[in-house]
Amino acid sequence: MERYGVEPVPDEQRTVRWYDLFQIIFNVMLNPGLILIGGLAVVSGLSFWAAVTAQVLGVLIAFSAYTVMATVGVDYGLPGIVSTRAFLGIAASRWLVSLLRAVSSAFWFAFQTLAGAMGILAVLEAWLGVKPSLIGVSLVFAVLQASVALFGYGSLTWLSKVAFPIKLVILGYLFWLLANHQAPGFAPSEVFSYSGSAGWKWAVFAVWVNAVAAAWFSQVTDAADYCRYSKSRKDMWIGTMAAALLGTTGSAFFGAYAAAASLGRTANAFEVIPGLGVGSVTLILVLVVLVLDNWTVNVLNVYTGGLALANLATRLGRFWSTLVVAAAGTALAAFPALIDGFNDSMSAMGNVFAPLIGVLLADYLVIKRGRIDVPALFDPHGPYRYTGGVNVLALAWSALGSIAFFALPETVLPIPLVALASGVGYALTARVLSARRDGTTPRVDAPGELGLPTGSA
Repeated sequence: MERYGVEPVPDEQRTVRWYDLFQIIFNVMLNPGLILIGGLAVVSGLSFWAAVTAQVLGVLIAFSAYTVMATVGVDYGLPGIVSTRAFLGIAASRWLVSLLRAVSSAFWFAFQTLAGAMGILAVLEAWLGVKPSLIGVSLVFAVLQASVALFGYGSLTWLSKVAFPIKLVILGYLFWLLANHQAPGFAPSEVFSYSGSAGWKWAVFAVWVNAVAAAWFSQVTDAADYCRYSKSRKDMWIGTMAAALLGTTGSAFFGAYAAAASLGRTANAFEVIPGLGVGSVTLILVLVVLVLDNWTVNVLNVYTGGLALANLATRLGRFWSTLVVAAAGTALAAFPALIDGFNDSMSAMGNVFAPLIGVLLADYLVIKRGRIDVPALFDPHGPYRYTGGVNVLALAWSALGSIAFFALPETVLPIPLVALASGVGYALTARVLSARRDGTTPRVDAPGELGLPTGSA
């Protein structure tokens, strides 16, 4: 059972290397939910290659912020949500960001569970001729996944090591089945030339870039959670970026391929495969990969959500906070409408998280120059109290960014635009006000001067 919740991980326990981190992040990126998103993009009208490109581009946009936040975990051993106390104020971090992240984690837990449950239903119908309730399967599946997350970071690394090779082999075999199926539309040449009803139309393409970027912007603070056991920044950069690019490409390719092969009629690859007339062994393999896929990603969803809630209710601790988030995610898994309303949900998340993350990173990189006073994070009367526990300027620019987000069309890619504009506006305003107040903005000259690890490679 993991011991560390909101407190920093000691330096001697930060031993995770890039290949361990690669397995964790790759397993996160190669999952039924992201595979489904690739299929949904094709069903919406995008061509095969446009759907794959939109998903990869959205992740690249988000991971430009994600990897910056990961340095907080590497350098200080902190959960990302706790580090936001330095940028937004202790009270704002606890009562605003923690709640937002806990809700977001519960949403993603439910979305992933439903995506996997839809595939399980298709397998059971093709194999046994039965079709149980989607809600019932989702709830049982959710409980099984949540049980592993309660054990903490150790369960993540163990599960990733076990699942990684098995998933690769089974998904490779399932892709081979798709590519060699004799029905019209399944051959690689046909799928790769599939143009869809919208092709590369920018208005549709931009919607999916924004949706994917919003999905990962809502999880930027999680980066530090995954990386706070990492040995060095070099390990973090290699493991995280390689896994993000390869895992996203694999998910998008697999999901878009199945959807394009069905001529844009079926979004979920794990519903397409059981309909190919495959045997019992293949159907069992589909079940195995669905369980492993969902387990690896949803353990992380609940784990990071638990850390977020622990930042709010510190007396609960990581275990009980994780249990609360797991219960909320399980309850949400009873609402299949989450799948149909995916783009609307992502728009709402983008509206909240894009400006907030832009401001957060601007404060970290520009105002504090990448340095955090760790003891002050736990001092309610220290420099990170700001005004009543709130960095009013940071929240003001976040609110302005949210208003601007509503006014912008999808075609201008509002996620990166609003994040950048909010961050730049905040940094400039903070510098001007700081100069006028003769430098009262809390700063730390260097981590080493506080006796803290720098986490350099």
